[in-house]
Amino acid sequence: MREFDYHRASDVAGAVAVLGTDPDARFLGGGTNLVDLMKAGVERPARLVDVRELPLDRIEPTSDGGLRIGATVTNSELAAHPEVRRRYPALAQAVLAGASGQLRNMATVGGNLLQRTRCGYFTDVTKPCNKRVPGSGCPAIHGEHHNHAILGASGHCVAVHPSDMGVALAAFDAVISYETADGPGELPLGWFYLPVGDTPQRETALPPGALITGVTLPPAPVAARSRYRKIRERASYAFAIGSVAAALDVRDGMVHDVRLAFGAVASRPWRARAAERVLTGAPADGESFAAAADAELAAARPLPHNGYKVTLMRNLVVAVLTELAGEATR
Repeated sequence: MREFDYHRASDVAGAVAVLGTDPDARFLGGGTNLVDLMKAGVERPARLVDVRELPLDRIEPTSDGGLRIGATVTNSELAAHPEVRRRYPALAQAVLAGASGQLRNMATVGGNLLQRTRCGYFTDVTKPCNKRVPGSGCPAIHGEHHNHAILGASGHCVAVHPSDMGVALAAFDAVISYETADGPGELPLGWFYLPVGDTPQRETALPPGALITGVTLPPAPVAARSRYRKIRERASYAFAIGSVAAALDVRDGMVHDVRLAFGAVASRPWRARAAERVLTGAPADGESFAAAADAELAAARPLPHNGYKVTLMRNLVVAVLTELAGEATR
């Protein structure tokens, strides 16, 4: 076992200060991903800074009608909160789909955003991996990749982001708040995760040593009629092979507003902007839903053994939107 120091932070400034003096330190929330990676030898921090007791554990309405979610709110607390369930039901559904009850009781919102890929080559230190050792190669491209990316990948990495929660947050334009030694900052979720490009080891745009302090959901009336649907290889706890967060506002049979985000298809939660553009103002029917899915998936570049995801995602988009449109007419 590799030894490491442990520090329990009592305030945000103190937590950030520790990482400012120790670049090999890591923040520890619930530990449901970081500790596993430490056991596998993927992560080797010299010090853990425990942030669970920081005053970042509240969910509060914002003055404009949105919600502010603290970074140490647990996934269980998030999924059960009445305002989340009422205003952003797809977010509650995504969190409940994301893990076992035991994990949700420990995992935090901030940690969920920063979880690493579950690619087998990344978690096996005996194998090359550009995300873990830049320049060493991506064996998944010619190896095991049936659950890897079909959108936004590169020749340097084809892994997918594992978060369910992040997909719903992407659909609803969440904004990430953070603290650094130089003060606070914010990043829209669409900018938070970096394109994989030729630097797959750089996963987020967070400044070095930054601590996520919360997530803000802007007001979105369309989100009240939303759904998260996840397809996985077994009914019990498992990572997605494809997922959709969708919200739909139908008026007089036409799509007035729509939000779509995909999961398990790219290195980050994938906001389906092309599909949204096709749908806005179109009839709320199966033909429009299929055309929207096709517009988004036209950019897909599947590998030899994951092309099934294109058909899966098309069918999933149509099914979820059809369900939401049916509810709108009741």
